[in-house]
Amino acid sequence: MSREVTGRVVIVDDDAAGRLAMARALERIGFDVKAFADGVSALAWLREHPDTELVVTDLKMPGIDGIEVLRRAREIVPDVGLLMVTAFASVDSAVEAMKVGSADYLEKPLNLDALRSRARNLVEKVQQSRELRQLRDVLSTVEREGSFEGMVGRSPAMLELYRKIGQVAQVRSPVLILGESGTGKELVARAIHRRSARARATFLPLDCTSIPAELLESELFGHERGAFTGAQARKPGKFELADGGTLFLDEIGDMRLDLQGKLLRAIESQSFMRVGGTEQVRVDVRVLAATNRDLARMAETGEFRQDLYYRLAVVTLRVPALRERREDIPLLATWFLERFAAENRRRAPRLTPEAVAVLEAAPWPGNVRELRNLMESMVILHEGEEIGPQHLPTDLRSIQAPEPAAGTPGLAGGLAGRTMEEIEREAILQSLERTGGNRTQAAEMLGIGLRTLQRKLKQYKQEGYPVGDGD
Repeated sequence: MSREVTGRVVIVDDDAAGRLAMARALERIGFDVKAFADGVSALAWLREHPDTELVVTDLKMPGIDGIEVLRRAREIVPDVGLLMVTAFASVDSAVEAMKVGSADYLEKPLNLDALRSRARNLVEKVQQSRELRQLRDVLSTVEREGSFEGMVGRSPAMLELYRKIGQVAQVRSPVLILGESGTGKELVARAIHRRSARARATFLPLDCTSIPAELLESELFGHERGAFTGAQARKPGKFELADGGTLFLDEIGDMRLDLQGKLLRAIESQSFMRVGGTEQVRVDVRVLAATNRDLARMAETGEFRQDLYYRLAVVTLRVPALRERREDIPLLATWFLERFAAENRRRAPRLTPEAVAVLEAAPWPGNVRELRNLMESMVILHEGEEIGPQHLPTDLRSIQAPEPAAGTPGLAGGLAGRTMEEIEREAILQSLERTGGNRTQAAEMLGIGLRTLQRKLKQYKQEGYPVGDGD
């Protein structure tokens, strides 16, 4: 049974028993813990994992001591939480630890309950600070450019998706992107690549459904001359061509099982053999994968390899369907009208409020792709300056647009002039409304932990906002 990882912690202690005890204590409450016997190894690992939230270190160690570990850790990851533990408690060492940013200090022998409590508080503080900073960066980008890496939308679900893109772009792990057809999964993959350290290298997409199953292995790993009929020369595959960059595997759920095993080995070992080859080819490739299928269920039923699923799903992003972010529809429709009008050297027609209401009420099974195609058709075929409900396709004209609901305007109405606290509160309350008050579903929609959501709601209740009793 999998458990929610609540944060990443590095432990540094040359005492094996103490190191193991601390690691087990923190792992039991859900932390992803990496333990090291010396500071040099821990700091080297920290450089490769800047998303780490907390460093716990002993004071007295051979080589570099705990104070130096704290100092260098803060240089590597400026906002990382720091916790000193030692059997040599003294005022001087405590003051020195505080000078380099240690937020806390525990004496040995450790009280493991105290360790868990202090670690949890420090990690939550770092996570909240990072989330706020990331959201500010997202809002600044959206306001300045009108979109985020080509994605248009200001709904709570999209703002949270943008924030997560910025977060996962900084690590090397695979990412599984889930969403219905037409939601923009490839745009998400491209955004992750452009915001990563691999941005200057190749981004190579491969649609697993567009290539016959018997040829997909060659397409992925390449082949040697004479490997099969028609193989006149050596051909590099997508893994080889994407070396140093990012490989995006779209519709991964349609890949046949035997090839899934070879893909897993290539991801884990960063090496493979070409079809018909005898030598390992080593590469440095980050794999992003996407699907519109229920990959978790497929893994349970044996339709998809469980080991590959868990490897790909180290980080999972869900792209919301258009019907889940209806407040973005006016913005998207207008953006597409202006884009296609410019491409065709025409004047962009204006949507009437009545037409917008119909678009907002439509089910959009094809999601953003369907809306985009409709707006392109409107630019090409419509001759007037305004688009009313009567100009929309027949299947849309029959939709009865609901009366506008009274209350607070949605985030799509604009972000300027509003505080971060107001935007955050509205995003949470809107998500609760969409899920019928189900806090677990709302937390999942927002991409935050349930405990974080509950803490926020408790604060809002104290401030007099109606938040319900929860699920």
